[in-house]
Amino acid sequence: MTQIQLSDAQTTILSTACAREDGLVFPVTAPFKGGAVGNICKSLLKHGLIEEVVATDHNTVWRHDADHGPITLKATTQAQVLLGMTQAPETTEAAAPLTLSHNRASKQDMLIAMLSAEGGATIAEITSALGWQPHTARGVISGVLKKKLELSIASEKLDGRGRTYKIILT
Repeated sequence: MTQIQLSDAQTTILSTACAREDGLVFPVTAPFKGGAVGNICKSLLKHGLIEEVVATDHNTVWRHDADHGPITLKATTQAQVLLGMTQAPETTEAAAPLTLSHNRASKQDMLIAMLSAEGGATIAEITSALGWQPHTARGVISGVLKKKLELSIASEKLDGRGRTYKIILT
């Protein structure tokens, strides 16, 4: 089993891309300094979690290629499987599954994946999955995700489910 250890920044970029309908990495909405985005994307490319595709929108261009023109980056199915957003596709070959290694960011990674998934997550679901108290879950959502990572989080009360939280892509 191959383990990939993602940093907070890699997880933020990857989970945001996976949550988008088109799966594109750009535009990056998190505030990274200097060449951080380039370094993060190079690492994700190396692990096969994102791939280069021809860009159709000039706002999403990663680089220009002499043969193919503008190129952008898109999250792969492997990235969605790693973040727990989809199941691994059935294959005839015995491919080694990927898992996130358990590092200090793993609960934050899981929370971002839960809030990026369709339907979002309730505080009860978050506390059950992460072993947190409700006030901790709300604090991480408002403090780390909203303020530190500057992610847009929406909440709504649904009949039969309660208040749900979801990452909104801008």
